[in-house]
Amino acid sequence: MLFSKLKLLFKDTVIYGTSTILARSLNYLLVPLYANQLTTFDNGIQTLVYANIAIANVLFSYGLETSYLKCASDALHEERDGGGFFSTAFFSLLTTATLFTAILFFFAPGVSSLIGLTPAEQPFIRYAAVILWIDTLLVIPFAELRLKRKAVQFAVARIAGVVAVVLSAFILLGPFKAGLSGAFLANILGSALSLLMLTPVLRQLRLSFSFPQLRDMLRIGLPYVPTGIAGLLIHLIDRNLLIRMPAEDIERIYGAGMQASDVVGIYGRVVAFGVLLQLMIQVFRFAWQPFFLQHSSDPDAKRLFRHVLSISTMLTMVIALAATFFVPDLVRYHWGGRLYLLPPAYWIGLSVLPLIFLSYVFDMVSTNLSAGILITGSTRYLPVVTFAGAAVTGASCWLLIPLSGMEGAAWAIVAGTVVMSLVMAFYSLRVYPVEYDWGRLLLFLAAGIGIASAVALIGPFSVGARVALLFGYLALSLLLFQKEARLFFLQPALISICTGGGTLMTECAVKYTQS
Repeated sequence: MLFSKLKLLFKDTVIYGTSTILARSLNYLLVPLYANQLTTFDNGIQTLVYANIAIANVLFSYGLETSYLKCASDALHEERDGGGFFSTAFFSLLTTATLFTAILFFFAPGVSSLIGLTPAEQPFIRYAAVILWIDTLLVIPFAELRLKRKAVQFAVARIAGVVAVVLSAFILLGPFKAGLSGAFLANILGSALSLLMLTPVLRQLRLSFSFPQLRDMLRIGLPYVPTGIAGLLIHLIDRNLLIRMPAEDIERIYGAGMQASDVVGIYGRVVAFGVLLQLMIQVFRFAWQPFFLQHSSDPDAKRLFRHVLSISTMLTMVIALAATFFVPDLVRYHWGGRLYLLPPAYWIGLSVLPLIFLSYVFDMVSTNLSAGILITGSTRYLPVVTFAGAAVTGASCWLLIPLSGMEGAAWAIVAGTVVMSLVMAFYSLRVYPVEYDWGRLLLFLAAGIGIASAVALIGPFSVGARVALLFGYLALSLLLFQKEARLFFLQPALISICTGGGTLMTECAVKYTQS
C-alpha cells in the first residue's frame, strides 16, 4: 500500500533526524549571538575558518568512518571478531590527526595567508587545528555507536557537546568579553565534552594495530575523499572566493568602508538562515536511502518513488517560498526593542536568501534521484555528479563575484545545484528509468520563482498579501499534484470512514491508491 510506505518513510525521517534537528537548532542560537557580539569583520574570519574546517575534516578522517562501518559490519555478519577494526581505525586517525594538527600549528601563518587571511589571524588557525584534532578522535566512537544501534547514547553525546558549545559561547562572549577567541574556545570545550562522554566506547580499544585491516579500510574509504571535498565546495567555495574580492570591487558594489572579511561575515551569517531547508533535506536523506533500498524490489517501487519526488519537491518549494516571504521580516524585527536576529549592518546581504532557498530545492531533487544510482550499484557516476556541481559553482563564483559580490556567490550556488540535479537525472534515469512528473514539477517551480520575483520587483507587499500568495501557491500544488495530495492528506480520512474491519479497510485503501 503506497500510503503506508510513504508514512513509514516520513516516520523514519523523524526518528533518524531528531538528534540532528535538536543539535543544529541549538547550534543555530549562536548565529544571532555572534552577529550581535562580534563585528562583521570578526564574523568573516570565523565564517571562513569554519568553512575550511569542514573541508579539512574530510582530509583528517580520509573516509575511515564509512570504511570502518563497512568492514566492521561485514565482520559481524560473518561472525568474525571485528574489534581489531575499531582499534586500527582509531589509532590510525589518532596518529595522522596529531601529525596534521602539528603541521597546522607550525605553519599557521602560511595557512592563514593561504585561505585569504593575514598572518595576524594565525591564532585562529591554531584554534581550528585543536577543533579538528578532537573532532577526528570522535569519528570512530560515533561510528561504533551507529554500528551497534546505540542511538540514545549517540544522541546524548552529540547534543551534550552542542549544549556545551552554546552555553560556553554565551558565557565567554557575554560576561567574559572573550570576543572571537571565545567563539573558538567554546567549540573546543563542546567537542572535548563529547569525547569525554564517549569514554565508555573507547574502553574497547586494544593495544593492537593491523596493517592489512587498515589497507582494507583505506581501499574503501579513500575514494570518498575527493567526492566529499567536491560536495562541500558546492556550498563553501563561495566564502573562499569572496574573501579574495579586490578592494575596488567591494567599494563599487557596497561603498567605502567595507573589507573582504566584512563581506564574508555578512554573507555567512545571512546564508546560515538556509538552515530551515538544509535541515529538512538532511533529515529526509537519513531516512531516504534505507527506505528506497528496502522497497526497490516492490512491484510498485517506481510509482512510489515518483510520488516521493513530487511530494518532497512540492513541500520544499512551498517552504522555500514561505521562507523567502517571511524570514527577512524575522531578521529585521527588533525583538523586545533590544535584539535583532541580525543587526542592520547585515541587512545588505538579505537579497541572497531567495537564491539560497532555491538552491536547496535542487538539492532535494538530487537527493531523490540518487536512488536509481544506488539501487543499481552504479556509484561510479556519483563523483561525476559531484565534481560537475563543484566545477560549475567554482567557475560561476569566479565570474559572478567580481560583478555582484554576495549575490553573484548565491547565483553560483544555484547554478551548481541545478547542474548537479541535471547530471544526477541523466545518469540515474539511464540506469533506472522512472517516469517522474517533470512537466508539472517544472511548472510548479516556475510559478514559485515567478511569484517570488514579482514580489521582489513590484515592491513591499503586506503580510496579508504574502500570506494570500502563499496559500494560492499551496492551492496550485494541490491542483497540480492531486493524486499525491490524496495519498498524503486524504487517505487517512478515507480509511477512517471505511468501516467493516481491517480487511475491508485495506481493500478500500488499495483501490483508492490505484485509482
